Amino acid sequence: MASSSSMASLLPIIIISFLFLFSLSNAHSPVSFTIPVTKDAATHQYLTTLSYGTPLVPTKLVLDLGGSFLWLHCASRNTPSSSSLTTPHRSLQCFAAKTHKSPNSFLSGPVDQHHYQPCQVFPENSITGTIATEGELVEDLIALQSAESKTIHEHQSRFTCSPNSLLHGLAKGARGMVGLARSRSSLPSQVFDNFSTQRKLTLCLSSSKGVLLLGNVAYESEILKSLTFTPLVTGFPSLDYFINVSSVKINGKRLSLDASEFNEQEGGGGGALTLISSIVPYTTMQSSIYNSFKEAFLDAALSMNMTRVASVAPFELCFGSSQVGSSVPVIELVLQSEMVKWSVHGRNSMVRVSDEVSCLGFLDGGVNPRNSIVIGGYQLEDVIVQFDLATSMVGFSSSLLTKNTKCSDFKFGSSIPAESI
Repeated sequence: MASSSSMASLLPIIIISFLFLFSLSNAHSPVSFTIPVTKDAATHQYLTTLSYGTPLVPTKLVLDLGGSFLWLHCASRNTPSSSSLTTPHRSLQCFAAKTHKSPNSFLSGPVDQHHYQPCQVFPENSITGTIATEGELVEDLIALQSAESKTIHEHQSRFTCSPNSLLHGLAKGARGMVGLARSRSSLPSQVFDNFSTQRKLTLCLSSSKGVLLLGNVAYESEILKSLTFTPLVTGFPSLDYFINVSSVKINGKRLSLDASEFNEQEGGGGGALTLISSIVPYTTMQSSIYNSFKEAFLDAALSMNMTRVASVAPFELCFGSSQVGSSVPVIELVLQSEMVKWSVHGRNSMVRVSDEVSCLGFLDGGVNPRNSIVIGGYQLEDVIVQFDLATSMVGFSSSLLTKNTKCSDFKFGSSIPAESI
């Protein structure tokens, strides 16, 4: 009898454990999600459309690699979402959001007065540098498409409802921004926490249609197998994506730069702390670095029989398009060693501004910029860039155009465009 009684008392635990294990074995979570990306020609901003709330409403948003939040103008909806939940002020979710850039104190005020108050988080429009004076953190459904099955998965996600004033400077029709940074509140972090998938963010930007992948990426493509990896550098307190550039070469010749120009950045590790950005249209360099870079590029271009013409704002070095083909000076950002380089070829270095004129797509970033070098969106186009947050590494391909493919060739349900035969 004692044995039967013991078994009876253990039966509920056994059943619960079995159901838990059964649910895990049948939880066929997608291993990656695809988010389509387009480029706005007027602003050079990269856009995506996410559907959120109940009913689901497609909303155009600007991608920001350095953004800590997903924020949008919730009042743009014709009908308020019936699934939207207010985040309490004294919740762990509110605390996590406030640890980034909020000026408010998490523990301000008596407990009984503030415990059930909405969580106020003030997002930033990184295009204009404007920080909102109000913003409420909410939780609601967001729909994402599985790369494997093409099915739509809805999951609870946290984002900030912003005022209309924060939309100034965004591309026409955009109602907010998708932050992709290494913060706990960014969209990738929330997806990684909600689904059993690798903490990888793979970006393939394009002048037309590109893609963002969150999660596992199948290494079936030779392009993905040949990615070059370099460590991500922490630029405290920023959660952006930084790498360390030790030197710059043009056609294999190293630029003559004062050592202080490459070592003055805190955290640079003996080089220039270089930001990878999706909101800066063209790569910028600190003035002294840019001046040396510009002179070296001009010398190399003239030696290759390229004809300089009048500048076209915002570019300084412009050439006759008839002399600008695939044979232009090669720019190399040397990383942790001479063997590890980010090479920038013709399509990613020269901007065709008219039928007659093409210009060097690198700009003067000023005397005292926040970052010595910022790799802009134009230099990222038709290049696969993969951020591995688990290993704190970033991998990048050479230009896909040299392999007879491009980011706009991406097909939903596959991991990456295949090389043309």
